[in-house]
Amino acid sequence: MKRAAGGGRTGIDGRRVALFLAIAFAIAWAVGLIVALSGGLTDSPMLVPSLRLTLATVLLATGYMWAPALAHIITRLATREGWSDTWLRPYPRGWPSWLAAWFGPAVLTILGMALFFLVLPRYYDPSLSTLRRLLGPRAASTNLWGLVATEVLGAVLVAPVLNGLFTLGEEFGWRAYLLPKLMPLGWRKATVLVGVIWGVWHWPVIAMGYEYGFGYRGFPWVGFLTFLWFTVPGSVLLAWVTRRGKCVWPAVVGHGAINGIAGLAALFVQGQPSPLLGPLPVGLIGGAAWMAAGIWVWLRGG
Repeated sequence: MKRAAGGGRTGIDGRRVALFLAIAFAIAWAVGLIVALSGGLTDSPMLVPSLRLTLATVLLATGYMWAPALAHIITRLATREGWSDTWLRPYPRGWPSWLAAWFGPAVLTILGMALFFLVLPRYYDPSLSTLRRLLGPRAASTNLWGLVATEVLGAVLVAPVLNGLFTLGEEFGWRAYLLPKLMPLGWRKATVLVGVIWGVWHWPVIAMGYEYGFGYRGFPWVGFLTFLWFTVPGSVLLAWVTRRGKCVWPAVVGHGAINGIAGLAALFVQGQPSPLLGPLPVGLIGGAAWMAAGIWVWLRGG
């Protein structure tokens, strides 16, 4: 048992947890401040116009998303912790966790999207007018539903790997370092606490309009809290595949799969539904399947 910084005895290595969190938040929020001062997400300088690649995109994909991984590395070096338990070594017999991480996000996202359009059918657009608008003159000669199917296949089969180049930065911090450090609290408390921390860590970009925009009542605090509706069950599920797979890679793939499929519902939307509700999985209705799956895994104790 280790002594907590504030006194008393606990199984948590409070010194290393505090240092890790301080570094992860300091780096990410400093990058967020640079993004905010350079135009935010909406007016960020364009670096590569042909690719619509902005300064904000580059900074968020590198400095912000890799802050937890850097915090993990710096904490180990600063405290001389060693490298025996980094959760990086693949576990071949954990392949079911890889499958769940790879395909589960698509299933849960599509279920949440379907629920949203069942509850609010006026926002469903079977004509795919959003996609038509994006394609412009090419829409007349394009099989739109075939294109949607291709996009889904790409999001399911390819995006988890490509996005994993960036989600490793988060998962090597949250699931490979912070989660094991909090496990003395027990599975249920640790996964929820990591989910809350993970959500709060996103708050600067939520305040810049990420996910929910600016025009909702209670901005940005309602957006802050709504985002936890997704990160808490997401934390439970990513922790589950990490522990079952005995390495961090299923969580890296799962997080990449989430980022790849999350925007699918935007192709089917008409009108202006509140993003706080959906149809994306970060909305209360759009994320209902995620919450249901997270609760089920959480109640079963992982």
